[in-house]
Amino acid sequence: MQVRIGYVAMSTVIKNASPSRTMTYKQFEKLGDIEAGYRRLERIAEENLHNTLRLLKHNRMHDIHLYRMSSKLIPLATHQSLQDWDPFPYLKPAFSAIGDYANQAGMRLSFHPDHFTVFSTPREEVLRHSIRDLTHHVRMLDAMGLDDRAKNNIHIGGAYGDKATAGARFIHQFSKLDPTLKRRVTLENDDKTFNAVETLQISEKLRLPMVLDIHHQWVNNEGERPEELWPRIHATWREEHMVLPPKIHVSSPKSDKDLRGHADYVQVEPLLNFLRAIAPLTTHLDVMIEAKMKDDALFKLMDDLKQYTNDGVTIKDQASVEIEE
Repeated sequence: MQVRIGYVAMSTVIKNASPSRTMTYKQFEKLGDIEAGYRRLERIAEENLHNTLRLLKHNRMHDIHLYRMSSKLIPLATHQSLQDWDPFPYLKPAFSAIGDYANQAGMRLSFHPDHFTVFSTPREEVLRHSIRDLTHHVRMLDAMGLDDRAKNNIHIGGAYGDKATAGARFIHQFSKLDPTLKRRVTLENDDKTFNAVETLQISEKLRLPMVLDIHHQWVNNEGERPEELWPRIHATWREEHMVLPPKIHVSSPKSDKDLRGHADYVQVEPLLNFLRAIAPLTTHLDVMIEAKMKDDALFKLMDDLKQYTNDGVTIKDQASVEIEE
């Protein structure tokens, strides 16, 4: 099984390269001049996009083939009071540069809209915001010239006192979305509400790929082992019309007292055990690290994996390995 490893948004290795600089709406109001405020927001966004491109170049130098971009590339982009503002014409060259570079390098890019993007909500205003936010993320991917292999990963959302009803509501409300949005989505199990079994059932009904978060599954499950679900999870990716490896998320508990919190680095043994268990069924897999130390956690994990080169692990490049069945 060929395994590629990536990380999320920020680099702890490259300094002064944040892709998430922002401005609050209060700061925007204090400027007094709305057009000047728009230009200020666009310049901040342009810097965020420039830093994203810097990180992609850093990734390529270290053979990192997948990367989750920051959702905060454009400050206040979905704020209700700024709906007349369209920053995309100004930012077109910066977005195009990212997409051109990623496509040329063969990188897999994605977003993870924040926890306010909730399609299980019973509140109409929250649903409208969720649609607006997902639309914004899709528009960013389109502006980069990335095809439908570039996804937005979301959770099902809250239970609102009745998980079965909330799950059915998610299916109903998500099904009504425009196809241009739906085909850009993957679903992920969470650590408190919709577990892996429940998320998988909804993924299968909606024919959406499921991203298995093995840390979330460890702390929120029905007694199953994650590899027991893998044949069905793997099958959700076969609906893709384009070649796209299944993706999982990995992190380690912060401590014995905080099992849900994310540690700085990833413990190699639990991950390697899972990879070995699914290798007979899987030819290619992408692994997104959600550890606090970001790319440094990736580099440490690769160093840790080198200790198993006599035990079925082959190092392919700086961020990829092969796991024997």
